[in-house]
Amino acid sequence: MSGFSSGNLWLMAQFYTEYQGDVNLVPLVREISWSKHIVILKKCKNNQERQFYTISTKKYGWTKDVLTHQIENKTFEKYLLNQTNFDAVLPDHIKKQAYLAVKDHYNFELLELADQHSEYELEQALIKNIRQFLLEIGSDFSFIGNQYKLPVSDKEYKIDLLLFHRKLQSLIAIDLKIGEFEPEHKGKMEVYLTVLKDQIKLPHENPAIGIIICKSKDRTIVEYALKSAILSVGVATYSTTNNLPEAYKDLLPATTEIASKLQQFLDEN
Repeated sequence: MSGFSSGNLWLMAQFYTEYQGDVNLVPLVREISWSKHIVILKKCKNNQERQFYTISTKKYGWTKDVLTHQIENKTFEKYLLNQTNFDAVLPDHIKKQAYLAVKDHYNFELLELADQHSEYELEQALIKNIRQFLLEIGSDFSFIGNQYKLPVSDKEYKIDLLLFHRKLQSLIAIDLKIGEFEPEHKGKMEVYLTVLKDQIKLPHENPAIGIIICKSKDRTIVEYALKSAILSVGVATYSTTNNLPEAYKDLLPATTEIASKLQQFLDEN
């Protein structure tokens, strides 16, 4: 073969050097295109991270631009750190997939929101940019409605955003908060989930899942709040810039725990 630039040849040599000794990466070489491998090679220096993005690219059919966005958006880190009670409350056959469906942090930078905004403004911005929103939260989500009405007795509750996850076959209720997570947010979400179970969920569907998306959270308070939850709830944060909170740098788990969570991801795929 001919026509390769010196840069291409250097990349091929680097790719071989860094991949050939890793038993987890070698089987994945043929799974995605060379151009996507180069994005992962250049932007990910950790082999566990490379494994995650290679599998995700194949599974979700990410284009090169989408893959680049996911890496720059720190999807790997958000997967590792998510806070839910799914292990304790969900049926075994959907635990792994549910765990993968909720990130710890969401990036809403494309919404062009001011630093100071209301929950209504946040919700409306998500609705107007629904394609970007669904891309950010992950694969297999479908939009059902916003301010979804739940009549109870003579009162009416409203879910900020109601989605459906096709692979989980579960309704996903999202509650938006522009402040810090408070334990009472969990109680309100459990009311929503109970009404969804009694009035909206179809017989063949799995239990509904709640995601509380806040501007910030104290991880210890979230852990205590979720211990008493009897329905499936996850708590995440959001930002309107592409930067993760500084605390993330010190929160990543040990290599062995990362390997365990990656194995969950592999088992699901």
